[in-house]
Amino acid sequence: MKLEFIGAAHEVTGSCHYLETGSTKLFVDCGMEQGQNLYENVEPPVGYNEIDFVLLTHAHIDHAGLLPFIYARGFRGRVIATEATADLCDIMLRDSAHIQEMEAEWKNRKGRRAGKEQVEPLYQMQDALGVINLIESYPYDETIKLNDDIQIRFTDAGHLLGSSSIEVWAKEEDLEKKLVFSGDIGNKNKPLIRDPQYIDSADYVIMECTYGDRYHKKQAGYAETLANIIQKTLDKGGNVVIPAFAVGRTQELLYFIRQIKADNMVVGHDGFEVYVDSPLAVEATHVFKNNMMECFDEETRDLVANGINPIDFNGLKLSITSEESKNINFDLTPKVIISAAGMCDAGRIRHHLKHNLWRKESTIVFAGYQAEGTIGRSLLEGAKEVKLFGETIDVNARIELIDGISGHADRNGLMEWIGAFKEKPAHVFMVHGQDTVCDYFAEGLKKELSLEASAPFSGSCFDLAEGVWIREAAGIPIVKATVAKKRTDSVFARLLAAGERLLQVIRRNEGGANKDLAKFTDQIMALCDKWDR
Repeated sequence: MKLEFIGAAHEVTGSCHYLETGSTKLFVDCGMEQGQNLYENVEPPVGYNEIDFVLLTHAHIDHAGLLPFIYARGFRGRVIATEATADLCDIMLRDSAHIQEMEAEWKNRKGRRAGKEQVEPLYQMQDALGVINLIESYPYDETIKLNDDIQIRFTDAGHLLGSSSIEVWAKEEDLEKKLVFSGDIGNKNKPLIRDPQYIDSADYVIMECTYGDRYHKKQAGYAETLANIIQKTLDKGGNVVIPAFAVGRTQELLYFIRQIKADNMVVGHDGFEVYVDSPLAVEATHVFKNNMMECFDEETRDLVANGINPIDFNGLKLSITSEESKNINFDLTPKVIISAAGMCDAGRIRHHLKHNLWRKESTIVFAGYQAEGTIGRSLLEGAKEVKLFGETIDVNARIELIDGISGHADRNGLMEWIGAFKEKPAHVFMVHGQDTVCDYFAEGLKKELSLEASAPFSGSCFDLAEGVWIREAAGIPIVKATVAKKRTDSVFARLLAAGERLLQVIRRNEGGANKDLAKFTDQIMALCDKWDR
C-alpha cells in the first residue's frame, strides 16, 4: 500500500498522485502543468495502460487536462467524478484538445517556412472524446465501492461547480487506511456555490496550499468594487477587459454584474453591454444552469426559486464565432469584455489585450490567481510592455486586481479546513503550492496545530501501511534541454505505450480459440513485417 507524488509537488499546477493498494492502481487527478515550473515531474511507476481508475477532484485543466494524453498512451480504466465535474470535463477536454491541435498547426506553419521538423499536438480530439466516454459520475456524499480494494466519497470543496475533496478507503489484505485528497479548497462566501464542507477524520491527508502564505484582503464588497471600476472606465470612454477562467470565474462575474445592474450601481450608462467572448465559457454557463439546485448555495437557490436567473441580465452578449469576437473591438462603444484564458497565456483574451492595453482610458481587471511566467502575472507586477502575437504592446491601461474573489482559500481558510478534523491525521502532505510555500505551510501545521506535515517532491513515495517513507526524492530542476527532449520523445513514447497495450491485450486473450489467436498472430506479424526495416 503506497502513495507516490507525481505532479503539483512544490508546484501549483499539474496535479497527479499515484495510489497502489492490493491489486488496484489509480491516479487522483491527472492535470496539465501551466505557467513556469521549477522541477521535473517523474513518470508514474507503471504504464498508463495499467491504471485502473482516475479519481477527479474537479474539472480545471491543471487537475484533469492530461486525461486525453494518458488515453492516447493506453489508459482504458474508469474516470470517477461528481456529476457537475463530468459535465464540465465534457466541454473542457474537448476545448483543450482543440487548443492543442490549433497550436501544433500554427507552429507547423511557421516551422515549414523555417525548414523545421513538424511537431505533434500533445493530444488530439479523438483522445479527448475517447476518455470522456470513460467518465462515470456520482453525487456528493454517497459512498461508492469501486472494487474490493477501494471505496470513495466526494465532499463539496467549494472551489468550482462540482469540485470535491475525495475520501478514499484503501484496503490491502486485512489492513485499511483512509486518505483524504483535499483537491482545491474553496474560498468562503463566494457567489453561486457552497462553502467548503469539512471532513471529520483521516489517516493521511494530501492537502493543497496554493495560498498558504497569504491572506485575502477584506473588501467592502466585490460588486461595489467592480461597479466603481466599470463606472470610472466607461466615463472615460474605455473598455473594461477581464481575463477570466471560462469555467467558474466567468459565471461569478456575471453574478456580480447582474447585481450591479439590478441595483443601478453604474449610472449614466444604462444598458451597458457585457460580452462573454469564449465558446467554452458559454457552454460552461449552460452547465452551471443545469446544476443550480444541487451545487448552488442557499442564497442563489432562493433567486432561482423566485424566477431570477443569477447569471443572466439585459445587455449580456455571448460571442461564439471568431467573426463575433473580432467585431467586439471594431465597435467603439465602451463595454465590459470577459474573455478566457484567465492568465492571458492563450485564447481570445490576448486579442482584447492587444486592442486595449495601449489605451489609457481602458482598464484590465484581474480576478484570479496568476501563475509565474504568465502575461497576467507580468501585468500585475508592473510590466511596461508585453509581447502579443510577436508584437510589442505598451501598457498604458489601468491594471486592477479584485482581491479576495479567488477560488482558493487563503491561509486562514486552509487552517480552518485542516483544523476541522476531529481526529488528527498521522501525516499531512503539502502539494499544489509554490516551492517555498509548501515548506512554509508544512512548518505552520507543525507549530500551530501540532500535526506531522511535510512537502514531498515529485518521485517521493510513502508506505501507507508502515507510515514511513520508501523514498524521499529531491527536486530535479527543469532545464530547457530537458523540455526540448520531452517534446522530441513524445511521439515515440506514444508508440511504446501502444506496444505495451498490445502485450496486455495478448495476455488477456490467453485461452482463446485457436482460430482467433492464429488470426491475431498473423495480423501482428504482418504489421511487424511492414515496419521492421
